Amino acid sequence: MSNSSIEHFKTTEVMSAVTVFNSVVYLSGQVPKNTDLDIEGQTKEILATIDELLALANTDKTKLISAQVFIKNLEDFPKFNAIWVDWLKGNATPARATIQADLVNPNWLIEIAVTAAQI
Repeated sequence: MSNSSIEHFKTTEVMSAVTVFNSVVYLSGQVPKNTDLDIEGQTKEILATIDELLALANTDKTKLISAQVFIKNLEDFPKFNAIWVDWLKGNATPARATIQADLVNPNWLIEIAVTAAQI
């Protein structure tokens, strides 16, 4: 792959779940598949999806550069943060922004987008 090519993975007519350019991996915002879960369950499900998508692009959470977290209810922030800290345990933490947001699906409690370097 030349440095100027762009790769797309898990693409629909609306977006790609993963885009890679110049050895940088960009993930679209990941949302829960099971909206019946609470904030902890939704967060764990999304982080597992992020792990899978990063692997698809030949990288992992040890190479995270940045993260954007969109959380519906601020009272869920401590629970989310505890899971986030556990998920990243032993790794450098990325730059991160956390924003309270009304998400597109009212049953989504969290959405997370990350950027990572390729291994």
